[in-house]
Amino acid sequence: MVCAVTLGLNSNAIAAEPDAATIFKNVKIKAEADYKIAAEKCKALNDNPKDICQEEAKAARVRSEETAYANYHNTLSARTSAAKKIAEADYEVDEAKCKSMVGNEKDVCIKKAKSTKVAAIATAKADKKVIEARKDEASDKQEAEYKVALEKCDAFAGNAKDACVTTAKKKYGK
Repeated sequence: MVCAVTLGLNSNAIAAEPDAATIFKNVKIKAEADYKIAAEKCKALNDNPKDICQEEAKAARVRSEETAYANYHNTLSARTSAAKKIAEADYEVDEAKCKSMVGNEKDVCIKKAKSTKVAAIATAKADKKVIEARKDEASDKQEAEYKVALEKCDAFAGNAKDACVTTAKKKYGK
């Protein structure tokens, strides 16, 4: 009886776990709600501090939504796109912070903000290229191993050779 109850509880716990689409939707709803709360707090501020506050609220929303998007789609393109959008949002925050400065200090601040954004986007692109290169490498390796397996089949004749070729095709997905 204890086992049945335990199994019943475990299966209910598993069934209650939300799917990826539901998690994604809930994160977006929470991000929007958090944004509205943060944006409301910004209304009490004036001038540049208000601008900074608003940009920080937007960036937090973008960060939450884009991370959820990347996790939901779970693709290299989604992760790269999310990283780029997050970098852009962070840049907007940095740029707002620079607006209160003057002269060379402001120029340096803006250049640094742009540099940080460019670096983040470059890292995202580089990560994508590395992963794609690894996929290509794995594909090339598998193709070479398949050719070796087929070559080994040449040692056989008739049904044995056919069976060897069939096995090689199954093993390497051909």
